[in-house]
Amino acid sequence: MSLHDRGASQVEEIISRLQTALSDLSTVLGLLCGPLECIGLLPPQFRRYNAEPLPPGAVNISRHIPAFQREILQHIGPTWESTLAEKEAAALLEQYFCPDAFSFASPVAGDVTLLAYSTLLSLPLTEYSIRLLVRLSERYPIDRLHSAVFSRENNAKQTLGWEDCVRNIAAVPARVANSLRGDKVPLQLEHGFYFGAVCKRCECAIASLSPSPRGVQCSVASMTYLLTKLVNVGTFPPTQPSSRSQPSFFQATIPQIRVRLIQENSASYSAAWARILRGFTSSFTLQSIVTSLFGSLDAKSGTDSSSRQRAMVKRESRLVLGLLGPVVSDDTELWESVSAVILSREWSEAHARIFVCWVAGPQIDLTALEILLNCVVDMWSSPDHVKHSLLNHHRYVTTLLLVTLSYFPPSYPELLSLALSPAFISGVGRYIGHLDSAVRRCGMLAAEVVASLSGKKLDFGDWEGDEGEKVWAKRVRGLLKARDVDANLGDLEEVPPSAEDIDIQEISTPGIQSARTSQATADVEAGYDSDDSLSGYVSQSSSRSVSPTPSELAEIEKDPTLSVGLKKVPPPVYLAQLGALIRPAGSLKVDENQQADEVEMGLNCAEELIRKKKGYGTELEENAVNLVHGLVGLQNNYELEGFSAKRQGALNALVSCSPRTAAPCIIEEFFKNQYSTDQRYAMLNALALGARELASLSVPPSSVPQSRIAFPSKTLHTHLHRMYLEDNIQEGVLPQILDDISREALNRDAETNVDKVPELVRERRLRVQKPPGVTEVERHRTFHVPLKQNMTFNEVAAQYFTAPLINRFWLFFRDEQTREERTAHQDGRQRYQGAGTGLILNPIVLSHFLATLAILVHASKNAPEWLAVIGPDALELAITVGTKPVSTMEADDEEILGSKSKEASVLSTALELALVVLDGCLELDGGRALGLDHTALLLGVGEWATAVFSRLEKGAKMEGGGGVQEVKLKRAAAGVLLKVDSLTSRWRRSMIDTA
Repeated sequence: MSLHDRGASQVEEIISRLQTALSDLSTVLGLLCGPLECIGLLPPQFRRYNAEPLPPGAVNISRHIPAFQREILQHIGPTWESTLAEKEAAALLEQYFCPDAFSFASPVAGDVTLLAYSTLLSLPLTEYSIRLLVRLSERYPIDRLHSAVFSRENNAKQTLGWEDCVRNIAAVPARVANSLRGDKVPLQLEHGFYFGAVCKRCECAIASLSPSPRGVQCSVASMTYLLTKLVNVGTFPPTQPSSRSQPSFFQATIPQIRVRLIQENSASYSAAWARILRGFTSSFTLQSIVTSLFGSLDAKSGTDSSSRQRAMVKRESRLVLGLLGPVVSDDTELWESVSAVILSREWSEAHARIFVCWVAGPQIDLTALEILLNCVVDMWSSPDHVKHSLLNHHRYVTTLLLVTLSYFPPSYPELLSLALSPAFISGVGRYIGHLDSAVRRCGMLAAEVVASLSGKKLDFGDWEGDEGEKVWAKRVRGLLKARDVDANLGDLEEVPPSAEDIDIQEISTPGIQSARTSQATADVEAGYDSDDSLSGYVSQSSSRSVSPTPSELAEIEKDPTLSVGLKKVPPPVYLAQLGALIRPAGSLKVDENQQADEVEMGLNCAEELIRKKKGYGTELEENAVNLVHGLVGLQNNYELEGFSAKRQGALNALVSCSPRTAAPCIIEEFFKNQYSTDQRYAMLNALALGARELASLSVPPSSVPQSRIAFPSKTLHTHLHRMYLEDNIQEGVLPQILDDISREALNRDAETNVDKVPELVRERRLRVQKPPGVTEVERHRTFHVPLKQNMTFNEVAAQYFTAPLINRFWLFFRDEQTREERTAHQDGRQRYQGAGTGLILNPIVLSHFLATLAILVHASKNAPEWLAVIGPDALELAITVGTKPVSTMEADDEEILGSKSKEASVLSTALELALVVLDGCLELDGGRALGLDHTALLLGVGEWATAVFSRLEKGAKMEGGGGVQEVKLKRAAAGVLLKVDSLTSRWRRSMIDTA
């Protein structure tokens, strides 16, 4: 027998003896010290216990060490650990798993550690093995294990060994948490802390990659595998985590990465990252890493154009440049993944600035900028983006486009070609046609900036104001005046505050701040006076004359010498006089000034006079039709102050005070093609608000115009601000009321279900129900003559509001489709379109019409005709508008797209109308009349809502969707489904019997 064989047999004998019951400590120490001395890991203080040394090479590490580790975990550790600890010899057991610091650099120590992970995780975890895992995670991190695996010559076993090592490392937190059932898990092995430490040491391993070509190839493959595993366990979240239990690779490593990128060997470090990121076989893994990198950037600058924020943008772009490298036209795989992350994710304006600064590079690479510009223009002008993206994404993509353009020199050929490109021009048109004014501003701003950079002139106007979209546009224009890449990184240094900044804190508006002079013009007197704070700011000198104050303007207006020959318009006393003011007789000679004064006087007195005449004879009934025609046909040709609000208040008063005459007249006028969208809005608002006032429901107060609560202009006097402020409340009143009605209908289900829980019912009865009290009986009752009650909306709802509105719509709808069919064979302008701009079937007006009908149906819920007539008729109209094309233009779009394409605003409002009807049916009779008498209609509504909701859940895009419309559409569809299910579950048996 050879020496090697004798040594191997001695090792096998030691392992078998460890499996038996040992009687004394010296024997245990002797058996454990021999193998450690053979492989060179025995600490010096234990050499005296090695009585029978083993021959060199007797221990095969990969074969014998796992056996020793299993015997220690299963037999020696549980029995002798406490005894060894008393003799200060417990470290001898740990040496088989986690060699001490003296043996750290030994290749054998790395091999033993790799085997220890496999052995520990292959057996049930105990308290002792968990302590060993804690020491392993602290003493032998992932970069040390990487060097242990690849310290020798490259072969196939190294790759397999590294993959086993990574799998074991990634499995430790889950195994420990499951073993301890989540209770008292050591901090070092908690998910977030553990993987945070792994991420830090992974970055160290990347920094120490071998510079040799063969070593580079091996190291890149190993690091790619490790990062892929970290992606799979969730250490690359798209945003910075807020919880300690959520690890983030870049949140843990970015501080160290910044330091390495400014050191002397930063080029080799960046090259290592570039090789690793280009070595992924899966583009999804690469996109996850890039997304996490972008989400971990310090992107708080927004559209701030201060020097410090520009320097911060430049610093973050240098970080991206150091990891991803420059954009090269030949590197298509990396650019495709990065561009997909840039354009498909929701980023901020600060991210847009960082991306452009990174792509431009320190030397302004115009070729790379052109690559980015082409991708951004395709995204910005795409129809899906314009229709379905949210406002924040619109602003981000617009900022990305404009900042990219600002890096090109003036009159660059790419700018000129962009200004004339069909894609960009069509994109501007789509933006201008968007329903959201804030989104429209994005397209208008981009068009103006592109025209300016290409040497053209374009000005849409109306950019001044304090509205959010106007302020944002102003900040973006200020951002484009300079480039972030030209910023000085020295501006990031913290500047200590001066003594004045510490002692004095001034609060002022931006407008006042710009008006301050550079130095004080007057010395402060000694002492303090409480009126000192009332002194105004010193204005800058100006060559313009001082504007007159309101009191001076009033005195000038009252000056009799300035109004000689002018005839004042007396206020009307009778409604006939009011009609003459707002609807003057036609004449060839018209005094514009006199007519403007008459219209203004009529609007100022209209609402008050109409309400005064209510209930006094027949004067209001006789003049109601004339007043409706006059108020509806009015247009603000003279730019009168508060024109829309005063006209709306007068129309509301007409409907509420004379519903039998005014409401049918307004409905008849609404379906004529001579009115604008603004006038149709006024008519629909009058019907809805007047009906709610008749029904004693809440309506917007008419006595307080919006100008009183609007924030005054910083540059105009108060009276001038009121003059130029237009009350555009009519577009938002009805949608807000309908939102409240829908929310109330959805919340009623939760309140109704409370009565189905016996415990809650009993608790409510115990709390709410009061015992009957003793009441005194009246002996002498006096006879009261009943007073005449005011008219309620329930008396006139069906005959004068809902029925005429629905029936007139069907007639109009039939006539419009007939006209379209007659001209369907023609092309161009000769073909009639019933859904053109300003017409009733246009989505803007049609959605407002449906909202008005929903409010009328809700207000008339207690009318006797509601269950039999109003509810079913309104529900039939809703499902027809929601499912059938209202115009041949919409039908053509369906044929082209191959699916039903309905405007999101119309679809959501139609669903809300159906929701109001279903909720009313459930509240009045539990849905009996609708379920039994109109079964087919109810089932059709359920199928319609199911189809809409399923398409939305699958990610289908609706035309005009995105933003608030998408949320409203999902909420309305889900609400209709719940109502239909509640109704059909109650009457299903009867519905089947009567079907």
